[in-house]
Amino acid sequence: MLDRPDPEGSRGDAGETLLDLDAVIASGWADPDGFPPGEYARAAALYASLRRHDDRLLAIREAVAGEIQAWTGQAPRDVGSFGLRLNLATSDLDLGIGYPPTDRERIMRVLGRHGVFKGERQTSFTTTRLVFLLVRDGLEIDLSVLTEEDFKVACRMLDEIDQTMSEPERIAHTWVKYLLRRAGRLEDYAAWKLVTYRRFCPEFNWVPILEKPTAKG
Repeated sequence: MLDRPDPEGSRGDAGETLLDLDAVIASGWADPDGFPPGEYARAAALYASLRRHDDRLLAIREAVAGEIQAWTGQAPRDVGSFGLRLNLATSDLDLGIGYPPTDRERIMRVLGRHGVFKGERQTSFTTTRLVFLLVRDGLEIDLSVLTEEDFKVACRMLDEIDQTMSEPERIAHTWVKYLLRRAGRLEDYAAWKLVTYRRFCPEFNWVPILEKPTAKG
């Protein structure tokens, strides 16, 4: 997923954190119980402000999902940070669909007419996924096209995260993500975005597409 420039970048409060970001990264998880006094309240305030964007994002997601299903015959699922309520204000949307291998060429042709093919990425040791870029209302939507089996694995992983990760953990994770971005630690930020997926499904190689679009359909 590509993130837009941070609209809150001029507010300058990220440097005031008392959280040891290096220690959190090394631990592999953001434990809200380990936050310094007052830090969790700031994290919760940011999280509440992000939720004000939900209605707009939901409306765009539902509209695009309907289009994708009409084009491909496959029902999309949100496979990104918004679906897990871990997004920032700068986050775009990530959707995924599954497809039978025999339908690959048709899917490629159909989606190529409506979006930009961004590339192919390794998903597991033996499979890849195709990624297309769509844009709606100024928002970028990355569509991952996975094999049917990989899509089932992804859905199981997302279900487990959704059912298991508490709201305080979501708040803590999002706050760390925000601080890393605000501090300009982009490599750590990119790695942190994947922490939740790897915690719940370590065998799934959910590497984002970072290159610019390569061709138009």
